Amino acid sequence: MKLLNSFGPNPRMVRMFLAEKGIELPMQDHDLLAGENRQSAYTSKNPAGQLPALELDNGTVIGETVVICEYLDEVNPGKTLVGNNAEEKAISRMWQRRIELNITEPAYNGFRFAEGLELFKNRVRCIPEAAEGLKDTAQRNLKWLDNLISGRDFICGNQLRLADLILYCCLDFAAGVGQPLNPELKNINAWFKRVDARPSAKASLHPAYEQVKMKG
Repeated sequence: MKLLNSFGPNPRMVRMFLAEKGIELPMQDHDLLAGENRQSAYTSKNPAGQLPALELDNGTVIGETVVICEYLDEVNPGKTLVGNNAEEKAISRMWQRRIELNITEPAYNGFRFAEGLELFKNRVRCIPEAAEGLKDTAQRNLKWLDNLISGRDFICGNQLRLADLILYCCLDFAAGVGQPLNPELKNINAWFKRVDARPSAKASLHPAYEQVKMKG
């Protein structure tokens, strides 16, 4: 199998997962900034036109970052970032959905509709007038999360899970595109530093990040 890879916070999340699990996969890089993922050669494999994707040896292509990670977690037993039993998996998925729906999606769309408008205006429907409201929604929900993770090392408790990788990659990216992390959120800032210090954080950065001046 191989990872259809690119620059960007979502591909970075999967690369960070691979580093945490100790999984090595061949990677086929695609030029996301040039829109290669919207061309027929790629959409014939992943009709959603999103990166990354996982191409299995039998030709099956799996899209969606969380699905890719859960598949790889299952076929590579040992250290898990999903959970060891039904309860742990349910808690992990619960927080993953809360993070995505309440924080990362508003933050990413806030970027797409504002700082990233020139890049995305011909790829997805953009609503520039919604950008500031979306950014504010993400910030308000980060404040909500800040209260909930008091006393925890990570979002789900004391074990690193997918929710941590999803939020970390989003916040590290967002900080460089007009959505800095509020220093008043003491628990979130402490959590961020904890995740940022992991070797997987640096190892997962795409070689192009310095050139494009965005963390992805």
